Amino acid sequence: MFEIPKAYEPGKIEQKWYDFWFKQGYFTPKIDPNKKPFVIIMPPPNVTGELHLGHALTATLEDIMVRWHRMKGEPTLWLPGTDHAGIATQVVVEQQLAKQGQTKEEIGRENFTKLTWEWVNKSQENIRRQHQLLGASCDWTREKFTLDEGPSKAVRTAFVRLYNKGLIYRGERMINWCPRCQTALSDLEVVHKDVMGHLYYIRYPLTQSEGFVTVATTRPETFLGDMAVAVNPEDERYKNLVGKSVSLPIIDKEIPIIADDAVDTSFGTGALKITPAHDPTDFEIAQKHNLPLVNIMNPDATMNENAGPYRGLERFACRDRVLADLKDKKLLEKIESYAHSVGHCSRCQTMVEPKVSLQWFVQTEPLAKAAIEVVKDGRIRIIPERFTKIYFDWMENIKDWCISRQLWWGHRIPVWYCQDCGKLTVSVDEPSACTHCSSKQIIQDPDVLDTWFSSALWTHSTLGWPEDTDDLRYFYPGSVMVTGYDILFFWVARMIMMGLEDTGEIPFHTVYLNGLIRDESGEKMSKLRGNVINPAEAISKCGVDALRFALTTGTSPGNDINLGTDKLESSRNFVNKLWNATRFILRSLNEEGLEAQTIPTLPEQPQRIEDQWIDSQLNRLIKDVTELMEDFKFGEAEQQIYDFVWSKFCDWYVEIAKIRLRGQLTPSPLPFLVNTLEKSLRLLHPFMPFITEELWQNLKVRVLRPDITGGRNDNIKMPASIMIAPYPLADERSFAPEAERVMDSAIEIIRSIRNARAQYKVKPGKWIEARIYTDELLSGLINEAHIIETLAKVRPLAILSRQKRESTKDKVQVLVLKEAEVVLPLAGMVDRLAEEKRLLKEGEEIKGRISQLKSRLRNNDFLSKAPPQVIEKEKQKLALLEDKLRRLHKELAQLNSPPAGS
Repeated sequence: MFEIPKAYEPGKIEQKWYDFWFKQGYFTPKIDPNKKPFVIIMPPPNVTGELHLGHALTATLEDIMVRWHRMKGEPTLWLPGTDHAGIATQVVVEQQLAKQGQTKEEIGRENFTKLTWEWVNKSQENIRRQHQLLGASCDWTREKFTLDEGPSKAVRTAFVRLYNKGLIYRGERMINWCPRCQTALSDLEVVHKDVMGHLYYIRYPLTQSEGFVTVATTRPETFLGDMAVAVNPEDERYKNLVGKSVSLPIIDKEIPIIADDAVDTSFGTGALKITPAHDPTDFEIAQKHNLPLVNIMNPDATMNENAGPYRGLERFACRDRVLADLKDKKLLEKIESYAHSVGHCSRCQTMVEPKVSLQWFVQTEPLAKAAIEVVKDGRIRIIPERFTKIYFDWMENIKDWCISRQLWWGHRIPVWYCQDCGKLTVSVDEPSACTHCSSKQIIQDPDVLDTWFSSALWTHSTLGWPEDTDDLRYFYPGSVMVTGYDILFFWVARMIMMGLEDTGEIPFHTVYLNGLIRDESGEKMSKLRGNVINPAEAISKCGVDALRFALTTGTSPGNDINLGTDKLESSRNFVNKLWNATRFILRSLNEEGLEAQTIPTLPEQPQRIEDQWIDSQLNRLIKDVTELMEDFKFGEAEQQIYDFVWSKFCDWYVEIAKIRLRGQLTPSPLPFLVNTLEKSLRLLHPFMPFITEELWQNLKVRVLRPDITGGRNDNIKMPASIMIAPYPLADERSFAPEAERVMDSAIEIIRSIRNARAQYKVKPGKWIEARIYTDELLSGLINEAHIIETLAKVRPLAILSRQKRESTKDKVQVLVLKEAEVVLPLAGMVDRLAEEKRLLKEGEEIKGRISQLKSRLRNNDFLSKAPPQVIEKEKQKLALLEDKLRRLHKELAQLNSPPAGS
């Protein structure tokens, strides 16, 4: 006898099927000039550790799309890869060195790079294994790393092309600086934390008269780099002082008082100290007023020679000394507590120092214009659409991009400085001499490029650009880019800019933005809160399919996702439901003694209403799911499949089929059980690949053949895997609105009777009498009488026309439904006297508890001493008890009400 195990054990089948798919080559597409490919280039995870739930979400969404398009018969490429993650990786390796009592400076750049490569190779293998664990059907034969030779050449080529166009330059600009990592940081590498600090009010003496101007600052140590005091030109308090000057305390340096619209009159005193080299706002003001830049800090955030008497002090030690000196000179007016947001390095958590620094920049405005246009004209669609406005806001106000980093790990900037003529050689390949004077005395720039520079080229560098490869010609531009909405500007916008710049074409036609994952209460997941879910642990407990389904079902693009143990368990229960339904169908085939050749084929026109209903509902589902998938509403598509499989198929059709099989009623429901299950498995495969493959293979081995699988509309030869089987197509000829109407009414009748049984606590094995009155559905419901009788446990059952209603002296429960009325004699459901006695006793108990609560809530001693939340809880208890008493009185009234007409 052919039978699948009683319980589903995901760990036993997941690796088996992944290995099968991989060995069969299903992940590797063939170039077919006659077909348009579907392409996703995987957002490369950083090689800095294990994948988290965010990676699992992105990978699952991409795999859903890829598996669906593969089943549609399209050449489908999902190209995987990893990112070298400059500063993130360097910090991790530095931390490992520190544990051994070493620094990167002690071992040197060459050895440090070698050590980092060793660590990266291990990390890459771990990331690859974790993606495979998730079921990611990537083409591993095309896997890329941002530091591979191909992408590295692409980076150098892009840099040189931009430099030759005048779009890359070296200059002094305001950047984020990490004193510990001693490198410039991108905005994404800066984490802003709310800090309770202080606002210091410092008096700056006027030089031409008595008095002073008081400025408020959170960073008093930076006053040493002040170049002016700025006031708003509309501020009446300072109009007479504009054009005059003040003296910097302690160092007696004279600086002007200037007027600028950027000054916020409500902050502090309305007078703003301008430190151009250490504040982005001050830098902008300084540029307008031609103020000089004076840097007062060394790279490690100690004070430099421009700090005068404070030279050599660490920045916060300098702050303490400055405040003490100001206080001694009676120039520190007051100190106030002040909450503000302060930038910290995301890698080492050191407080970031804004500073002007000599760096390499990309002039982005010309690149942004083309990137704005392709979204405006619809060549690129951003999902959800509301993020399009955010994209335009960013791009229309874009600033030049700092691309140099003072790190050892990454793409070296392809610029060489001549020690003889002082000119620069910018080259894709390493030069042997200066291109200007032929001197051999050339030194390469020690800096590396921002990680986001190489990531911006990811969509075309992975396919062979700048070479003219077969892959680039066929698979570029890609189809969809899936990523978090938080990096729309930092990465997606730059991919669009660089894709257009390098290839003249958009890099993809759709940007799908997923939300962030939060816990079941909507709180952000963090190790500190203890609410982080480890994907590996979730898989171990529930299986891959349950995790994938929990991550994506019911979700929508751009919205955050709440995930907790309840949702994971619900998804695992769905997997078990599917397993048990398949097990029942296979066992039923065994019991019927049917082989594939003897199973009746799916009839052209089903005879029974429930068969018409399930076939109609299945085809409507296929139609709806296809439309939802085409509109990128994957979470809603999953929800609809879930609702159909769990409720309509398993809870209703399978239960109805059991009745027919037990009674050996004809025609057999088996063709519809097999057809519905098989197509449901194919619908579900992109979302839950492992269990669908396992069950489909079992079904295939036991019963499937072309006319069963294909039904009336898509006869097929059985493929070797569900993964390459065609995605189901809806047959609108199967839509049966009348059968749906009858079955909807039958299900409503059964549910209402079950609810009445529960209300009156009727024992599960007890039969009760029921009369059903209807008009238009009379013949249809009569055909379903046996089903209603069995599932609602009603006997005798009469299904009559409403015209035959008669009055009765019996007490009855009347259920008024959409297309029918159900009359249930109470005598068959309840011992009226016993029930009345029970309800009266329960009512007295509730009244006693209500009296106690009311007494407590009138007690002034309780009200004055109890915490507000305790009082509120008592009020809620009272409201619940009063509601329960009202419902109990209603039951009593119904029990003792005069007989109703029937």
